[in-house]
Amino acid sequence: MAVVDQDVAEKFLDSNPAFAKQYYDSHFRAQVISNLLSTSKKTEVDISTYHELNSVEESEVIFDMVRDLQEHLQMERAVFNLMRHLSFILRSDRMSLFMYRQRNGTAELATRLFNVHKDAALDDCLVPPDSEVVYSLDQGIVGHVACVKRTVNVSDVTQSTHFSDFVDALTEYQTKNVLATPIMNGKDMVAVIMAVNKIDGPSFTAQDEETLQKYLNFANLVLRVFHLSYLHNCETRRGQVLLWSASKVFEELTDIERQFHKALYTVRAFLNCDRYSVGLLDMTKTKEFFDLWPVLMGEVPPYSGPKTPDGREINFYKVIDYILHGKEDIKVIPNPPADHWALVSGLPTFVAENGLICNIMNAAQDEYFEFQKEPLDESGWTIKNVLSLPIVNKKEEIVGVATFFNRKDGKPFDEMDETLMESLTQFLGWSVLNPDTYDKMNKLENRNDVYQDMVLYHVKCRKDEIQNILNTREVYGKEPEECDEDELEEILMDVLPDSEESEIFEFHFCDFDHSELDLVKCGIAMYYELGVVNKFHIPREVKVLCYPQVLARFMYSVSKGYRRITYHNWRHGFNVGQTMFSLLMTGNLKRYYTDLEAMAMVTAGFCHDIDHRGTNNLYQMKYSLLTVITAMNCQRPSVLLLDRTISGNPLAKLYGSSILERHHLEFGKTLLRDEALNIYQNLNRRQHDIVIHLMDIAIIATDLALYFKKRAMFQKIVDQSKTYENEEDWTKYMMLETTRKEIVMAMMMTACDLSAIAKPWEIQSKVAQSVAAEFWEQGDLERTVLEQQPIPMMDRKKADELPKLQCGFIDFVCSFVYKEFSRFHVEITPMLQRLMNNRKEWNNLKEIHEAKLAQLEEAKKATEATVAAKASVNPGCNAPATQTKTCVLS
Repeated sequence: MAVVDQDVAEKFLDSNPAFAKQYYDSHFRAQVISNLLSTSKKTEVDISTYHELNSVEESEVIFDMVRDLQEHLQMERAVFNLMRHLSFILRSDRMSLFMYRQRNGTAELATRLFNVHKDAALDDCLVPPDSEVVYSLDQGIVGHVACVKRTVNVSDVTQSTHFSDFVDALTEYQTKNVLATPIMNGKDMVAVIMAVNKIDGPSFTAQDEETLQKYLNFANLVLRVFHLSYLHNCETRRGQVLLWSASKVFEELTDIERQFHKALYTVRAFLNCDRYSVGLLDMTKTKEFFDLWPVLMGEVPPYSGPKTPDGREINFYKVIDYILHGKEDIKVIPNPPADHWALVSGLPTFVAENGLICNIMNAAQDEYFEFQKEPLDESGWTIKNVLSLPIVNKKEEIVGVATFFNRKDGKPFDEMDETLMESLTQFLGWSVLNPDTYDKMNKLENRNDVYQDMVLYHVKCRKDEIQNILNTREVYGKEPEECDEDELEEILMDVLPDSEESEIFEFHFCDFDHSELDLVKCGIAMYYELGVVNKFHIPREVKVLCYPQVLARFMYSVSKGYRRITYHNWRHGFNVGQTMFSLLMTGNLKRYYTDLEAMAMVTAGFCHDIDHRGTNNLYQMKYSLLTVITAMNCQRPSVLLLDRTISGNPLAKLYGSSILERHHLEFGKTLLRDEALNIYQNLNRRQHDIVIHLMDIAIIATDLALYFKKRAMFQKIVDQSKTYENEEDWTKYMMLETTRKEIVMAMMMTACDLSAIAKPWEIQSKVAQSVAAEFWEQGDLERTVLEQQPIPMMDRKKADELPKLQCGFIDFVCSFVYKEFSRFHVEITPMLQRLMNNRKEWNNLKEIHEAKLAQLEEAKKATEATVAAKASVNPGCNAPATQTKTCVLS
């Protein structure tokens, strides 16, 4: 077989290009293309030394980039391969890739690949998140390119106004010339690629720009595919987050805490972070009066810390931590301390105060917030980047703050993370409407239950009942509404008791000799003595509701509002109102108050225990809890607070604190809302607000649980009064001091409520028995209904300890009240004197009882000794058991 010389063959092929192409296509083309597209094939271009690429080498480079796309490599590896080839082709000393992103609403460019050259390795050029170089859009040539969105070729950076040398200072490198171009996705900026320092020339040429644009198509394709894939993943995650959180939000309607917890726990896999922490804010906008007094009195400095945009004090009453790395864990921290790891930096407080989204790229280097730099626990976990967002409800109130820590891929949170988390927090914020609506509905149902109970037990003063006071049928032969005001007042003047004979001005007033109707009449007389009847009377042209009729109906209805129970009945209610009247008039405390205020205070006294059930606040809560246990058929009370849907005592569910006091207040307001009973209906808006405000304070102040909050403030007012030599000056000062007047009034209500302890002994001893009897009745209920052992004060089996308990009550609670009032106004001294006399009487009974107990004990010991002696003499003799009797105070 003849061998063809190579030169001859080449000359033949060169002379016959058509034959050469035909032969190549039929024998080699398919295999060559197949080899080029093979993922196992590596580029055969030698880039160890710079040289001009021939067409075959250029094809190898292009097919190498095609193979990168075919293999679905990660974005950084594919772009790095392209940039390494470009660095060789352009003769560039270095190249860098800057990714466009938005953070905290501000656009910026961050290094992703840095200092890429023809011999570089990916790991050396890939920039970790904590070492990023970040340009704003108004900084450097990179920022300029992102702004103008076109290629920029700078032959001498010293002549460019856009050049920034801060990176050169960091890397100790000198930039001379730059070629940079943007990568776009439509009109959206994706990244900027920059080549630095032409190696074999003074600057990059126009040919370099064309070459860069030609190869940039591959980079553009890679980055666009990456960007679209990332956006798709983000939208998928967002849809999943909203879908799953919605399912849990609408599954849990009863409680905002449980609602948030279920939703946030369910979507944890889609949030792409190591940990997140949710702080729930206290929604209280106004403080109770008894919490305001220490501030107004100057004892506690006013709150000066951060507040939410709607003016609430920032108080995270609960924090829930979700730990997703390693072993998943959830920690619920009620009343978290200030040094809690998620709060100590101050970021959640800042977000709650300003309502801003805060994205911290490098927590360790942040200068505004003080994040912990050391590991938080034994796992070695540290805070790297943070995203914090407010949770805002439909009313634009911040209800909480969600803070996310450390994106799982190590990169900072970006605009898409902000969008995702913001969607979640907005959804959670809006979903607060469900628990709020559910809570309002429950409150309305509870109020309805309470009012239904009221209607069943109490009724307004009927027409036939009003004749017991305004006997218009007998006198005029017509109904009260048919009479004019003068006629009704004439009847009242005849039927009302004489103030001196009835002793309504006296501290020692005794209701024993008066019927309940007499007490109603005495109450009406007090309003006339205060001078408020004519001052605030209903206009005469309102014929149907003239004032005497309204006042009589109101007082009669108040008396009916009290249940016929052992102690907290109408007689007790009247006595409190009468003591308030006597403190104002006889005790000379009226000089600090206007007629309007005095009327409100006396009315509050009459209404302060209306519809009392004969059991205290604690019993209401215990009974409510028992109802829930019974409904759940559950033996573990510790789990009951998790479920508020089960019906319990409506009073305990309706009012969180001072349960009965708030009910008495609402009952009184209910009577006053009825036109036929509203003694305040002639007041203007401001006057009406004043009397209702004073009634609010006065009635709630009768809760002894609040007594110790106000006693120190009252004592300071008394001390201050002694610094004034002139009584008139002190009176003028007090009349203008609203807070001090409210504190004195609140303490007056306590003095009135306890006033039975300061009555003469013959009254006090009987009233004490009534009080004890009602307590024992509650104790019986606790023992039988609640199946609990009552405290000694309410234990009928310990009735003989009454004198001892009375002495303790006087010493611990009562003595302070009347000592300070006697020091405040000497006219009130008789109450203190009777209190101390009663204490002596109770102490005498206590000593008699203790002596009898001692005698019984001695007799018991003597009997036991006798039995023991007989047994020692005659062991076979069984002595009969000795029976002893316990002395019980009758």
